Amino acid sequence: MNQPSFLIEPEQAQALLKQEKLLIIDLSRAESYLQHHLQGAVNLNYKHLISGLLPAPGALPGLDRLNALFDALGLQQDTTVLVYDDEGNGKACRFIWTLDVIGHQRYYMLNGGIHSWLDEGYPISHDACRPQPVTTTLRSLHDSPRAGKDYILSIIGRPGHILLDTRSLGEYNGERGGGFRRGHIPGAMHFDWLQAMDRHNSLRYLPDQDLRDKLEVLGITPDKEIIPYCYTFHRSSHTYVMLKHLGYPNVKGYAGSWSEWGSDPDLPIE
Repeated sequence: MNQPSFLIEPEQAQALLKQEKLLIIDLSRAESYLQHHLQGAVNLNYKHLISGLLPAPGALPGLDRLNALFDALGLQQDTTVLVYDDEGNGKACRFIWTLDVIGHQRYYMLNGGIHSWLDEGYPISHDACRPQPVTTTLRSLHDSPRAGKDYILSIIGRPGHILLDTRSLGEYNGERGGGFRRGHIPGAMHFDWLQAMDRHNSLRYLPDQDLRDKLEVLGITPDKEIIPYCYTFHRSSHTYVMLKHLGYPNVKGYAGSWSEWGSDPDLPIE
C-alpha cells in the first residue's frame, strides 16, 4: 500500500468493506461498540496494546503477547486492516503504531473514527462479531518506529532531532501531571495532540495544510527525526500517525513516555 493514503474517509471505508481478507478493528468502549459499529467490526480492548506495568504502563507488550493478540484477531500477512475508535482515534493510532512495529503495512484508518461514520449516515451494526483466529510465527519487532529512553538520552540537543511533547501545556511546564516528577524532557517542543483535531468536523484531523502550518511554526519539518511522546504514548500515537499521514519520513514513538522518563531520577528534566 502506498503510504500515506492510509487515512480514509467514510465513503472510501464503505467501498473497502467489500474487500476480502479485511479485518475491521473497533477500539471503542464496549458500550459504544454494542450501540453502533461498522458491519463486521471486532471490538478490541485497548489494554491489549500496552504492557500495563509500572513505571511505564504504556510500554509495548512483549512479542509473545503481541503474537498471541494478532493470532487471536486473525491477522495474516495478506490481511488488510481497517481501524477506528470513538474518541477521535487516539486508541486507533496506537494500533497503527503497533502494526508498524510488527511490520504490517496493509492498513487504513477511518478519519474521525465512528463519529464521521455516524455523522454522514452510513449503515451501522449492533451484532457483536468474533474474529477468526490463526496461528503464525512470522512476526518480529521492528526498531525504526520505536525510540527507547537510552536513545532519547543520546539525541537530546543534537540537531536534526525533535522531541515533541503532546501533553497539555500544564503537564509540559510542570504545573500538573502524574509521575514521580513533573516537567518535560530537556529540549522538547510542545504540541498538544488536540491541536490536530477538528472538533467541528467529527473529530477528524484538521486539513493537511493547517497541520503543516502549525508544525512549521515550531520548526517541525520533514527533514528532521520527530519523536512524539505523552504520558503513556496514547495521545502521542495520534501525533505519530498525523506526521506519517503528512509524509514525514522519520518518525518514532516513545512508548515509555513521561511515565517512564519522569519516574527515573537519573534522567534529566526541564
